Amino acid sequence: MSTYKLYYFNVRGVAEVSRLIFVAADQKYEDIRFERDQWPAHKSQMPLGQLPVLEVDGVQLPQSAAIGRFLAKKFHLAGKDDFEQAEADAVVDTIYDIIKAYSPVSQEPDQSKKQELTKKFFAEQLPKHLQNLEILGKLYGNGGVYFVDNHLTWADLFFHTFGETLLGIDEHILNNHPWLKQNRTEVEKHPRIAEYLKNRSKSPF
Repeated sequence: MSTYKLYYFNVRGVAEVSRLIFVAADQKYEDIRFERDQWPAHKSQMPLGQLPVLEVDGVQLPQSAAIGRFLAKKFHLAGKDDFEQAEADAVVDTIYDIIKAYSPVSQEPDQSKKQELTKKFFAEQLPKHLQNLEILGKLYGNGGVYFVDNHLTWADLFFHTFGETLLGIDEHILNNHPWLKQNRTEVEKHPRIAEYLKNRSKSPF
């Protein structure tokens, strides 16, 4: 039986979807979290000098999307066939579109400018991205509450965790997107995920 170690910072971030996959699959793994002041001492131990990194039987795999996709396939949360996997990937890539668009805003050092850029992003750009996700959910979800053929995939888990970050900034962002709101609600009803969400440490992102 393989052993798994997931290395990341002590926040949700882009590693949280992998944690949720482990939880949903009821798969044991070692969740190794570095505080920011600990990271310099470990940076050289990682293949690309960055996190997250998944270690499987001693072999390290970097890049959050590659890690999530591998785990989803390994634990049957990627889609039931090749095309369903492509549908889930399309949803994930659309979420990464939001992350790429929001990244310059979140990293703006000037706090007053950051506040202005955040307000503009949430008012002008985010609604279109969310509409794109809702379109895909209705297109691929087969009339259900999950993104792909009405069964849980890593696309749902990824939207849940990134959506949590956005909702932490503006709790009203899904008011005009009832399908997306219901999708997050259904993910939270999963017994193992519900237990995990209840007991995990709090993080702003």
